[in-house]
Amino acid sequence: MVYARILLYLSFAVTITFIFSGYGYQWDIWSLGLAFTLLRYSAYGAIGIAVISLISIWFLRKSRARAIAYVVIAFLFTGIISGTALYWQHRAQSVPPIHDITTDFDNPPEFSAMVRLRADAPNPHEYNAEQASSQRDAYPNIEPVIINHDLQEVMDAAVMIVTQRGWELVAINRNEGRIEATEKLAWFGFKDDVVLRFTELEDGETRVDMRSKSRVGRSDVGVNARRINNFLRDLDMVFN
Repeated sequence: MVYARILLYLSFAVTITFIFSGYGYQWDIWSLGLAFTLLRYSAYGAIGIAVISLISIWFLRKSRARAIAYVVIAFLFTGIISGTALYWQHRAQSVPPIHDITTDFDNPPEFSAMVRLRADAPNPHEYNAEQASSQRDAYPNIEPVIINHDLQEVMDAAVMIVTQRGWELVAINRNEGRIEATEKLAWFGFKDDVVLRFTELEDGETRVDMRSKSRVGRSDVGVNARRINNFLRDLDMVFN
């Protein structure tokens, strides 16, 4: 019974540590380095406790029901944490370590109003062309969309989607055909910035380019590419 209770308490401890590793950084309780250390070691601990709990369920199958319940709960908690950690590790290993994604390599949409907000960000606002080849290999489907509607109508639809997603709308420049916005990620509170560029074509269509860049981190584990894909897909669906 004592053994089962210890497993349960340990499962609670690693689960709480894993979850609050990100929130602690977001709330300025500890540094990003400490947050990742807590995240990593709590994940290791969760995997270890999940394995021990699974084995213990077999050996304690004839013990009191409460002891078995403690071990099962410990396994459930740490199993969820282990699965989450392994999923994100797999994601990180399956994509290149880049954090700036664009639909236009030759003329990437440029940040303007966002430059001031990114002044202290570890990742500068300028586009690094060295990442282009890695993006081509990993995300060949990232490309601009052509919408058969007036530029201002398309911009209005884009603003609506930005608002629906809960992003912070930083700037709208209708003369230059540019929208800038920021998405704050829930767990660690990381901020990723996006810029949308709208170009009027000769036949009345509108070309929409998009760029999404993380302020912090070498790899975005595919978040920026997924953001662009989802946004441009939803924007295109508004008119189709």
